[in-house]
Amino acid sequence: MFWAGPAVGSPMAVICLEKLIALGASRIIVCGWCGSLCPALGVGELVLPTWAISEEGTSVHYPLAGRSESSLRLRKELKVFFADRGKELREGPIWTTDALYRETREKVVRYGEKGILAVDMEYSALMQVAAFRRVELAAVLMVSDLLWQESWQPAFQSKEFRNRSQGLVAELFRFVGGLAAA
Repeated sequence: MFWAGPAVGSPMAVICLEKLIALGASRIIVCGWCGSLCPALGVGELVLPTWAISEEGTSVHYPLAGRSESSLRLRKELKVFFADRGKELREGPIWTTDALYRETREKVVRYGEKGILAVDMEYSALMQVAAFRRVELAAVLMVSDLLWQESWQPAFQSKEFRNRSQGLVAELFRFVGGLAAA
């Protein structure tokens, strides 16, 4: 079992992932934060990304035919694990960008209307690398800010959010511990 990070942005996250894979990791769980693109997804809620729209520059270096998705098996295991603890994971696509100051109102609205749940800075590249390297990868992302509102609503600096985020890390340690024991 490995624990690595944090790695902000696709290039740094992929460097960490490549190193983990070289060291023998074959099942990877990513823990991170994301911005909500829809009113139904509030601060502190959990997202289980299935696939991503890539607007980052790292994925193109890992060419694959077709769209890559996260590990269905890991997603199912995560959903059951969190459901057993009374926590819901919202499953669906997200948008990854490495141009965080280009999350324009138009893009937020357009992607939100298309059912894209959230935005982050690493997931699409991590998922692409995992598919390219033939390892399993899934992520649990906590909503840290609300981009769908007229005025940006960041919560990632609040004490309550930080506590919830630490709680998510603790839960994922329990999940990974259960995988190791199985």
